[in-house]
Amino acid sequence: MKSKSLGNPYDGDIDLRHDSGCTCSSCASTSTSAVKIDTSNEELHSSEQIMERAIESAVVRSIFGHNDLSRRSFAKMLGSTSLAAAVASVFPLEQAKAAILDKLGKPEKTKLNVGFVPITCATPIIMAKPLGFYEKYGLDVDVIKTAGWAVARDKSLNKEYDAAHMLTPMPLAITLGAGSTAVPYLMPAVENINGQAIVLHVDHKDKNDPKMWKGFKFGVPFEYSMHNFLLRYYVAEAGLDPDKDIQIRVVPPPEMVANLRAGNLDGYLSPDPFNQRAVWEKVGFIHKLTKDIWEGHPCCAFACSAEFASTMPNTYGALLKALVDATQYAHKHENRKEISKAIAPANYLNQPVPVIEQVLTGRYADGLGNIHDVPDRIDFDPFPWHSMGVWILTQMKRWGYIEGDVDYKKVSEEVYLAGDCAKIMKDLGLTPPTETYKSYTIMGKTFDPEKPEEYVDSFAIKRV
Repeated sequence: MKSKSLGNPYDGDIDLRHDSGCTCSSCASTSTSAVKIDTSNEELHSSEQIMERAIESAVVRSIFGHNDLSRRSFAKMLGSTSLAAAVASVFPLEQAKAAILDKLGKPEKTKLNVGFVPITCATPIIMAKPLGFYEKYGLDVDVIKTAGWAVARDKSLNKEYDAAHMLTPMPLAITLGAGSTAVPYLMPAVENINGQAIVLHVDHKDKNDPKMWKGFKFGVPFEYSMHNFLLRYYVAEAGLDPDKDIQIRVVPPPEMVANLRAGNLDGYLSPDPFNQRAVWEKVGFIHKLTKDIWEGHPCCAFACSAEFASTMPNTYGALLKALVDATQYAHKHENRKEISKAIAPANYLNQPVPVIEQVLTGRYADGLGNIHDVPDRIDFDPFPWHSMGVWILTQMKRWGYIEGDVDYKKVSEEVYLAGDCAKIMKDLGLTPPTETYKSYTIMGKTFDPEKPEEYVDSFAIKRV
């Protein structure tokens, strides 16, 4: 509808009452050649532009007591530009529009420290520095290489980091006080989906069946990780108890290959590029990509404390926008080689470009003499599904990391901020999902997020 009320409120020749087709006596009496009706609405095509104009119109009309004759008279006398300036001098119009539209204002803090563990899952957080995504949104970010996730967690809790690259289970665990002091943490965006693999030592080429792994020593990067939960899930489906039939050790990702070479590990479920690096150095082979266990599973994410988000909302919003923008850039395969070169240097991944390219492009050698083309070996999708959070909590419950009654949905919705991510995606012209829960099929078994306790109870091998 072309509405008079959405006309320019600073123009004295435009009547703002009712709409352009109105036939009431008031409109009829003013529809003369001296009063024009704005039928163009100045190309107000977007909902945001329309809302901004409606706010301006409401403020200006309120200042003149909703007397449009007075407004038009004053506008003609003063001129539209001067009237706009006069209104702005007595009323914080831009702040009002920003508040109503929940738009980002100037960041409260522009110099930030963001920690990352040097793996390809951290691609958006890392590449946002050399490729200019932080700068694009008014931020000066130091991305700080961190040895492992226990360090990343502790530095985040100690406020040495403003935000950090974390594993998707970590904000849930920190919020619940599992493994650390309970502090409300938020995860408004996933960084990557898929992107992990199970690697075995080259001496075990004759044991490429998980039923043969009894007594094996495996590495995972952190207890509260998808790596730990996926490895446990995988071996349990093969009939092995992960707490009795194998050993699972926490090993920082950069130390995985050295421990494999030294014989300290028989294998590991690790983030890349250390799976591909084991093949590159001829000490290991890729047994299985984790996407073949759960297609589209989440792995790493952008996380921060609830305190950071609430006390510096504009900074938080700008940082989230930069990372969602970078994540979508990484999603496009035509950008993957450029990104590989950007994140390869010593201050980032410190890896040969060909190793990173094999991971990001999905054309890779498996260490068994085969070359594979798997374009979605790793992918990048920022949306933090609440159902992903519920699944992770079921596995934390299954293996005894959390005990007692768990309000799965409540915790997931408080920590995984799907709404914040969806808004930023819309701002960037992307289309977020219209729902936040969905079912998954993992190794042939269906997970229904509406029945988490039934799911936990359905497993034969568990700690509860």
